[in-house]
Amino acid sequence: MADPAQPQSQSDRSTTSDRARSSRNAWRSVGVLVAAGCVGGLLSLHLPLPMAGTAALVVFCIGLWATAAVPEYWPALAFFLIAILFQLAPAETVFSGFHSSTFWLFFGGIVLGIAIRHTGLGQRIAQLLSSRLGNTYAGMIVRVTLAGLALAFIIPSSMARIFLLLPLIMAMADSLGYRPGSNGRTGMLIAAVFGTWAPAFSILPSNAPNMILSGMVESLYAQQFSYGYYLLVHFPVLGLLKAVAVALLALWMFPDRDPVATIDGAARPASSSLSGPERRLVGVLVACILLWLTDGLHGISPGWVALAAALYCLLPASRLTPGQCIDERINYGSLFFVAGIIGLGAVIASTGLGEAAMDWTERHVAFAHDQPLWNALALTAISTLFAIVVSLPGVPAIMTPAAESLADATGLSLMAVLMTQVLAFSNVLLPYQAPPLLAALHMAQLPLAAVTKFCLALFAVGIVALVPLELAWWFVLGLL
Repeated sequence: MADPAQPQSQSDRSTTSDRARSSRNAWRSVGVLVAAGCVGGLLSLHLPLPMAGTAALVVFCIGLWATAAVPEYWPALAFFLIAILFQLAPAETVFSGFHSSTFWLFFGGIVLGIAIRHTGLGQRIAQLLSSRLGNTYAGMIVRVTLAGLALAFIIPSSMARIFLLLPLIMAMADSLGYRPGSNGRTGMLIAAVFGTWAPAFSILPSNAPNMILSGMVESLYAQQFSYGYYLLVHFPVLGLLKAVAVALLALWMFPDRDPVATIDGAARPASSSLSGPERRLVGVLVACILLWLTDGLHGISPGWVALAAALYCLLPASRLTPGQCIDERINYGSLFFVAGIIGLGAVIASTGLGEAAMDWTERHVAFAHDQPLWNALALTAISTLFAIVVSLPGVPAIMTPAAESLADATGLSLMAVLMTQVLAFSNVLLPYQAPPLLAALHMAQLPLAAVTKFCLALFAVGIVALVPLELAWWFVLGLL
């Protein structure tokens, strides 16, 4: 007979864990608030009040985002309120994130992700993947990595790609005889997660920091990144070569035998043809990719292409999204986060705080106009330090407002200065810096030690090999 007290005991443990987590988050929030107050108070002795207040607000918002003490949308909404109440900048500056094309690119990506799941196209893609993995462990790791990279061109949201891939990879690992805790299972899951996330920093709409950087550049400098040019600058090294590095590191760090079983027929793709909604969605995705790739020719921003695609998907007659999609399926928290961090960068620039920070940097970093390689490496190092302290989306929020001053100080073009940020936020030292990694870690029940070791190894490969190769490629393109 079951012990009736057991469920209550489990409930008590869960309640205790929730209380402990809430207590930790409360102390983190208090610590961030105290740090923001101290920064604002100290800087007010040396800087104008709007600049000091903005610095305190930066510490407050980015501190809460970095510690995850509250949901990501809360600091963004707090930023809007505080910036307006204390008149740190005009309203059009504070809310500039909402009229950035990047905001609508992000919105379009969310809607396309919903349509891919709703129509069943995502499951069809996943099943197709499962039938093409091969019968060797090395072959599976390589194919899983490349499939994740291919999905980055189709599904803009890294979270959506990870949530699509992981359940399938876990089921396939079970079918192939790789049990929880085995190297084979861990290697397959890490190849899927890092294969669809890390190289996607080279594809403009496929990760949040890319889009935040793009939106801030548009807001601050009235320039728009070309999808095709961004791909040309970053994909050969930070896309393809990083995917190769992910596969090789997964094989080296998590070696295992070839599978003892094959994937059964249930996991193979259905023989039926695409449904009407699936065919229409494929057409929408192909049109988006073609328009994104050729935006340098037609001049239409990727954000407006994504918004047009979202409008069609949301049209009831298209049958590509559920009836209450806008009310029930859209993740407004992520949208507020993107708009908030773009607006924060605009306020930093408007108050002159970014310029003041870069004046301090220039006094302590020996930039030289005749040493472009050294300047690019120094800027990458500075951005990398910010990425470690404030997490990945915080890098463009801090560095982009100062990019023009840094271009003057280094002699590099504004575009080259901006692109050094990509070198930094695409190279992650520890999992806490990237919310998609944390989500994957919990969803797949991956060992934290394994993910951390993989991050460290990939970071080392990035610093030693990929950053120098990327800068050499920039020389070939004439960017440096």
